Amino acid sequence: MSRYEPAQIEPKWQQAWDEAQAFLAKRDPSKPKYYVLEMFPYPSGRIHMGHVRNYTMGDVVARYKAAQGFSVLHPMGWDAFGMPAENAAMERGGHPKDWTYGNIADMRGQMKPLGLSIDWTREFATCDPEYYGQQQAMFLDMLEKGLVYRKNAVVNWDPVDMTVLANEQVIDGKGWRSNAPVERRELTQWFFKISDYSEDLLNALDGLTNWPEKVRLMQANWIGRSRGLQFAFDTVGAPEGFEKLEVYTTRPDTLMGASFAAISPDHPLAKVLEADPQVARFIAECRRGGTSAEELETAEKIGFDTGIRVKHPLDPNWELPVWIANFILMDYGTGAIFGCPGHDQRDFDFARKYGLPIKAVFVAEGAEDADLTEAFVPMKSEPVRYVRGFAGAEVQTGDEGVAAAIAHAESQGYGQGVTKFRLRDWGVSRQRYWGCPIPVVHCAACGVVPEKKENLPIKLPDDVSFDIPGNPLDRHPSWRDCACPACGAPARRETDTMDTFVDSSWYYARFTSPRAATPTSLPDADYWMNVDQYIGGIEHAILHLLYSRFFARAMHATGHLPEKSREPFNALFTQGMVTHEIYKTTDANGRPVYHLPEDIIRTDSGAALADGTVVEVIPSAKMSKSKKNVVDPMSIIAAFGADTARWFVMSDSPPERDVEWTASGAEATFKHLNRVWTLCSRIGEMPADHVGESDQDLRKATARAVHEVTQAIEGFAFNKAIAGLYAFTNTLTKANGSTSVMKEAMRTLAQLMQPMVPHIAESIWAAQGGVGLCCQAEWPKADPALLVDDTVILPIQINGKRRAEISVAKDMPAAEVEKIALANEDVIKFLAGQPVKKIIVVPGRIINVVV
Repeated sequence: MSRYEPAQIEPKWQQAWDEAQAFLAKRDPSKPKYYVLEMFPYPSGRIHMGHVRNYTMGDVVARYKAAQGFSVLHPMGWDAFGMPAENAAMERGGHPKDWTYGNIADMRGQMKPLGLSIDWTREFATCDPEYYGQQQAMFLDMLEKGLVYRKNAVVNWDPVDMTVLANEQVIDGKGWRSNAPVERRELTQWFFKISDYSEDLLNALDGLTNWPEKVRLMQANWIGRSRGLQFAFDTVGAPEGFEKLEVYTTRPDTLMGASFAAISPDHPLAKVLEADPQVARFIAECRRGGTSAEELETAEKIGFDTGIRVKHPLDPNWELPVWIANFILMDYGTGAIFGCPGHDQRDFDFARKYGLPIKAVFVAEGAEDADLTEAFVPMKSEPVRYVRGFAGAEVQTGDEGVAAAIAHAESQGYGQGVTKFRLRDWGVSRQRYWGCPIPVVHCAACGVVPEKKENLPIKLPDDVSFDIPGNPLDRHPSWRDCACPACGAPARRETDTMDTFVDSSWYYARFTSPRAATPTSLPDADYWMNVDQYIGGIEHAILHLLYSRFFARAMHATGHLPEKSREPFNALFTQGMVTHEIYKTTDANGRPVYHLPEDIIRTDSGAALADGTVVEVIPSAKMSKSKKNVVDPMSIIAAFGADTARWFVMSDSPPERDVEWTASGAEATFKHLNRVWTLCSRIGEMPADHVGESDQDLRKATARAVHEVTQAIEGFAFNKAIAGLYAFTNTLTKANGSTSVMKEAMRTLAQLMQPMVPHIAESIWAAQGGVGLCCQAEWPKADPALLVDDTVILPIQINGKRRAEISVAKDMPAAEVEKIALANEDVIKFLAGQPVKKIIVVPGRIINVVV
């Protein structure tokens, strides 16, 4: 073999795989199937080392399962709708479609040199009309099933991008892209009824045993089941129609510590009171804040005393003031609360600010009095002593207190125990162009009318401009103005498009039959689903996974997925990030200036630029374009080859942890692959009739390597698999086996390396006489007999101190073991001619010599 040149061998084998259609997913009922899927990328235009790690992990699994005889589905697509494309069109001119498809072409061109075993015939982008047309069809099916509805809702409104933002897109009260202060507005929005599945989504988490525990916990907390009391205060001085104020609380045991009631700025009562200019000004101030619970938790608590009072349900002479408060969310509970400052820090801060009473309902077990310098908020399971309430003076837990309070309310008829969920229905309306159009029409006579399925897809118009802020669909009369599908009268299309989370919530199902004329083909979905192994970042642990789980249920309810696929992902793996040092200097004004890794020169004293400027090195951090600590995978492939990049990102640390990219690490990987190449050349040049001395030992080492690498891949411990391959390579390098045994071991090494470094593996396989392609060869199996050690290493102690060790047959008689022990050079040295008083052989464990 010539020297190792990745630039020559890697394109050669990629062409061979394409010609053999090696990775074409085939529905074969005679085989077990395996569906491995990585979370698909947004087409930003460049892949990064995080992509390389993510897709290499999936590729290792896909190649391994194919070698084991599975029919493998390993597809790729693009999460292609969204605001970045519109922003690019506004900033640079052009059309979002051109920008998006151009980026897809660039990223596909960067991914293919990695040698991923992807079935590219199934590729699609979510902005393809063929894809989003089927999404529109599902929307109509879900609308018919009552899983979609329309209502007014308070939303985050970005006044610059002029669109609704999800809570997660509001950062410090500002739009994540525009950086403009976000406003709260009430708009008519479309919603998916995900809350109908709250209990099911929560309970089913227990069955997802192959998901990370932290992800299941994050999902459970987001769904947020709670048991509480719902009751109504009688009001005093409220407008007509508001004689009662409904409240839900998870701590009814603190009712005797109430000092005020509060309503959301979006509560129907607040809206009536908004006729008062003072109230209107206060509510306008509230609407300049965020809408998420997390934001409101940290925001300054502000309130407005309405002058209305409510009567305490346990004492009609006890009245509480009703405030409008900025920290109350309308979409949780009833939009109204009672405040117990003694046992809720938020209520405590509010009460302190406005001079409201603070009373303790319970104290810590053993305490005489409550310390009211801050709220006392123990876990519900902790023992406490109630000093007010329903529990009397005996010590009990908060859980028992809540149960007692609910029982008391129900027995006295003023309240009812209720289970509620934190999970709210999913608002999917977005006021932007580059998204999936919502397939309904607004008719003056018929109201909201679903589009006919034969008219799908409702395609986005191409002739739009972004020179005016806002949604171009609102001002596109030839697209917006249409005929009503029901009566034929002039009507207007819905100009909102769908949240891009919708696009990524069912793509896994579409991959099973990406060209079907319906959202799925049930025979294909029944064969390929579920996804056996899903791989992606922890940042998607809540919303993407939750929405995907909901969509699987909705698709089953509408006939697009089988019952077994209500939970779509059998196993989930969340990989760590790829990190790199940051290199920083400062400019004349003291502002940071960041530098690319390739601009850094390492010296004995640290790091510097080419002109000698000393550079501050900041330890490993997530790769970021703004910090310039990025490594371009294409430059690594050009310098060292794709196999080096693949091997390195798998070898440095467990896949769930971060991996730090270093130039020295990449160089060390490349050197190792060169050693493997040289070893292959040496074995290839051995005489055919060479007889070795270590054939059995080499066969055993080969069997051990097969066993260890197989176990490591099965356990997602790719770094351990690579450690085993390093060890096996070292063994093979030192071995003196017969030519046939050496070649067999080398072929096995190629097969074990193939999932991680497929190109060099193919070259080795071919050079050592492997039949066909290595990626299509059956995975090697370890002979169990060769995994059994028939020798044992026994330590030798002389007068209680370990002095030597010997390797003997496990079944060797004790008398023979004694002879070998006393003949050992180290033992002779330490005995120094002294007579042996006693020698004790403990079979399989130790030899004790007494002198």
